[in-house]
Formats: sequence, structure tokens, C-alpha cells
Amino acid sequence: MVTTADFRNGMCLDLEGSYYFIVEFLHVKPGKGPAFVRTKLKNVTTGRVLDKTWNSGVRVEEVRIERRPYQFLYQDDSGYNFMHPETFDQISLPGDSIDGVRFLKDGDMVEAMVHAESETILTCELPAHVVLEVTYTEPGIRGDTATNTLKAATVETGTEVRVPLFINVGDKVEIDTRDGSYIGRSNK
Repeated sequence: MVTTADFRNGMCLDLEGSYYFIVEFLHVKPGKGPAFVRTKLKNVTTGRVLDKTWNSGVRVEEVRIERRPYQFLYQDDSGYNFMHPETFDQISLPGDSIDGVRFLKDGDMVEAMVHAESETILTCELPAHVVLEVTYTEPGIRGDTATNTLKAATVETGTEVRVPLFINVGDKVEIDTRDGSYIGRSNK
């Protein structure tokens, strides 16, 4: 059990049988009345974000979470298959429990959030930025770099993203996996 004074970003809480990550929190001490804590909580299974206000000093059940690296192997009927790089244990996860699954390619490393007591995998996250090769896009227009106009491009995972006009087939681009936005060209 932890109190609201122990809250920190990334902490996992058990509320009425569901697990929530603390996205952000703020201790508020108004001029009149008792102190309270305002939080934004993200549901581990659904991804929904909710706002919750706690009275200061309230006790809450904390869930111990371990972060473990896994390497993506392949996708089949059972889901997405991963392997732990040190123990070679293999797991299969459904696509909806993987954040940014549309940017996942063979050999990519992900970070799995594992419930410490039950050893169940709660969710899986890709790195914040990935480098992907453009497999199809309309031809680029030479010298058109001054505007912020974007065009559609298909990357090697089959996902369509928006890129600047000067990007061509074969270029490697860096993509933000959280929202699918273009960050820049890459030399990797």
C-alpha cells in the first residue's frame, strides 16, 4: 500500500481490479480546505485516460511492474511472437496489447511490462522513434523544401505515414511510434 505522497509518474495502481499507470499527478494545496492530489491515469488494457482526484493521504494498492526487453520474431494466427534475448523464452501477444504495433518489423526490440507476482504481460511498448524505409510514395519535387506540405508514403511495415514532398522511395525516415508523425530523415 502506498499513499498519495508516494505517487510518481509511471507507477502502476490497482483500482477496483483494473491496472492503471500514473501519467501525471499534481499535489494541490488550496488556500482554504484540505490538500488533494489530481492525477491522470491510463488503463493498462484499454488505453483510456481518466482524471481522478484523491484526498491527500489516501492509501492505494500499488502493483509491482517489471520492464523486460523482448525481440519481435514473427506474426501468426496466435498473435505476435517475441523472444527474451537472454533466456530465449518465447511469448505470444495479441496486437491490441502492443503500443505502436503498426510500426513493428522483424527483429525489433520492445519493452514488455510484466506483473511481478503473476508473471503476466500487461502491455508492450515500441521505442518512441523507429527508422523505416519508404517503399512507395509519389515522386518528390526537386527544390520544394520551403513549405510544410505533406504527402502519403508507405513504409516497409505496410503502414501509410505523412512525409514532406522531398522524400522519395528508398529514403529512410524516422517516425514517432506514439502518433505516427514524421520526425526526419535518417542515415541509419
